Amino acid sequence: MENQNRKKEMLYLDATQPVDKRVEDLLSRMNLDEKIAQLSGIWVYEVLQDMKFCDEKAKERMESGIGQITRIGGASNLEPQDSARLANEIQKYLVENTRLGIPAIVHEESCSGYMAKGATCFPQTIGVASTWEPELVKEMGSVIKTQMKAAGAHQALAPLMDVTRDARWGRVEETFGEDPYLVSQMGVSYIKGIQGESLKEGIMATGKHFVGYGNSEGGMNWAPAHIPKRELHEVFLLPFEAAVKEAKLASIMPAYHEMDGVPCHSSKELLTEILKNHWGFDGLVVSDYFAINMLYDYHRLKKDKALAAKTALEAGVDIELPSTDCYGQPLKEAVQSGLVEESLIDAVVRRILKKKFLLGLFENPYVDVQKVSGVFDTPAQRELAHKIAQQSMVLLKNENNLLPLKKDIKSIAVIGPNADSVRNIIGDYAYPCHIEALEEMRANSSIFNTPVPDKVELTDNFVPIISILQGIKDKVSPETQVRYAKGCDITGDNKDGFGEAVKAAKDSEIAIVVVGDKAGLTDGCTTGESRDRADLNLPGVQEELVKAIYETGTPVVVVLVNGRPLSINWIDQHVPAVLEAWLPGEEGARAVADVLFGDYNPGGKLPISFPRSVGQIPVYYYHKPSGGRSHWKGDYVEVSTKPLYPFGYGLSYTTFEYGNLEIAPRQVNIDGKVEISVDIRNAGQYKGDEVVQLYVHDVLANVTRPVKELKGFKRITLEPGESKRVSFNLSITQLGFYNEDMKFVVEPGIIEVMVGSSSEDIKLTGDFEIIGEVTDISKCKTFSTQVEVR
Repeated sequence: MENQNRKKEMLYLDATQPVDKRVEDLLSRMNLDEKIAQLSGIWVYEVLQDMKFCDEKAKERMESGIGQITRIGGASNLEPQDSARLANEIQKYLVENTRLGIPAIVHEESCSGYMAKGATCFPQTIGVASTWEPELVKEMGSVIKTQMKAAGAHQALAPLMDVTRDARWGRVEETFGEDPYLVSQMGVSYIKGIQGESLKEGIMATGKHFVGYGNSEGGMNWAPAHIPKRELHEVFLLPFEAAVKEAKLASIMPAYHEMDGVPCHSSKELLTEILKNHWGFDGLVVSDYFAINMLYDYHRLKKDKALAAKTALEAGVDIELPSTDCYGQPLKEAVQSGLVEESLIDAVVRRILKKKFLLGLFENPYVDVQKVSGVFDTPAQRELAHKIAQQSMVLLKNENNLLPLKKDIKSIAVIGPNADSVRNIIGDYAYPCHIEALEEMRANSSIFNTPVPDKVELTDNFVPIISILQGIKDKVSPETQVRYAKGCDITGDNKDGFGEAVKAAKDSEIAIVVVGDKAGLTDGCTTGESRDRADLNLPGVQEELVKAIYETGTPVVVVLVNGRPLSINWIDQHVPAVLEAWLPGEEGARAVADVLFGDYNPGGKLPISFPRSVGQIPVYYYHKPSGGRSHWKGDYVEVSTKPLYPFGYGLSYTTFEYGNLEIAPRQVNIDGKVEISVDIRNAGQYKGDEVVQLYVHDVLANVTRPVKELKGFKRITLEPGESKRVSFNLSITQLGFYNEDMKFVVEPGIIEVMVGSSSEDIKLTGDFEIIGEVTDISKCKTFSTQVEVR
């Protein structure tokens, strides 16, 4: 009865009222402490005692309410049902024990799946990008949405929309690669999958890191990015703009770094002028973890936390994560002293409350604990993870058709540090990796200005998963003898295991050597956040292990389990078969075995170029006419300027023929479309997938244009002898660029058309002409090319 009376008295609790009225009513009732509390969050363990909710701690940390709860599932040992139960306890406390009863937004990580115990672990993003299959990404996002909502979460700190060309950078594995069009298409699909039709039914996606984070100085994490203005808009901002305008992105996270002396978290140009004023973004801007305090103690931009808070707020950062710091007592004192106007706080709180109402938190802050287990890692979800892992596999080399192998082969040697590892086939934002990171943070609490957890036990069985060795054993015949030898570790120079590995290879008909990375955030990892590299060879003595196995004379297949492009020149020159598996997740071992033994024909394509040498970086396909070579000689003194494997590259067990290119019309107005059609035929003997790629080149323009730009793609499946016709409906507004006056225009002129199997393997070429006058199309940008298959 008390709650019913309360609802009658308080308009904001009346669900029949318009959201804006509810927001204003609630805001009018809030005191300064309650407003400021909405601007930040707390780690879940700040209100736990022995991993159980603690009223005393909650009263200390949430007496005036709280805006966000950080990682109920991702920063604990809780099973999904227990996460949901804890989420309900936290919301119940807020609703019933704070003056205004405002529920919290629970955010979690979800780069390769909901980062929590028991949740489906999909392939890492760079592998997902290798599928070139946006529909699969949307399905993956939908699974993440279902699992997160069931566990009581409301916001995902994903996807990464960073365009990256630098393989040294540790977070390459979390990205969709080097091309702005591919990143846009995959990122938009992820957002649509996770947000659903409405926020009430979905999860808020968070596009990150805004912007240029993947183009840092020296490939180093948090380092400055040096990006010219035109390139910033055409390449690095493009995926975010597409996400805001096409997918209605609900949240954005600025990047840690600075550009031209201005850290992204303090940039009014980025967060207010471009994002909100020009693009019309009406979502929430959440800080990256600790980034507001970094304006004070890392970038040395401001002399104290209060000024850091003021700067971030005025730039457009709504919420401080992961825990209350600058947006806490320092901000309150800044308001009380007149340094920060309370009206600025009010404007931010309005945006936060609006999202909470749109999420339906006031009407339904709780979840049904009994229904949780039924939506976690179901057979259908595992099958999706398996399908994505299969489609992510990129066959880099297959000399004399060594692959696929016969399942009844007499003997196989399975060798390498990643062969019998479950831990190493997952990405850096998978659950165990962050539990490891929390433990490191606990041991080194001075690194970050944040509360640290009690000890969290780490177990490998966060979700059922097998090693590649086991996947191979499960695939071959009972008569096949499988010999295993680790050979060496991921890092270090210990070769004591080489002898056992060499013997296993000598005694076997074939050697499968599984090498690569360990992804994560801790010191023992070779890829992942803050695990940047200056050398892109295989870590440790792994290449020497491959050489030792090769010298036995036994045919060698190398399986790469890695998070970034590697310089594997020797392997490419000597080893007959190489399979890029990336970090394939919970079903990765089964997918690798499927490909090795012919149950699945690999069709993945590289979303990022592989360099021959670290000194070649950056190497990417869409360079300018004066780029991509050393004039006038062409190559470096030591190596070719061409990548080892180019963007879009990937082999198959079958072959495809391209023919009958048609472009219509051959002359088109600036507001028109061109249909570019091509026949693709499977000319081999295996059913297989081909990714048909459309590139264009503006021959003559007001400013220099790339030698080619991806503007469309489609993955198709063909039976042996089967043909399909693929038609790209290209809007001329897709061909806009920023001219010398920084106006986004389309110019009349000739456009070259290139259709092929990779950025280097162009099968068919043609052209068409744009007619008319130079036209500013900034109000009518197009981000996607429609594709039809007949």
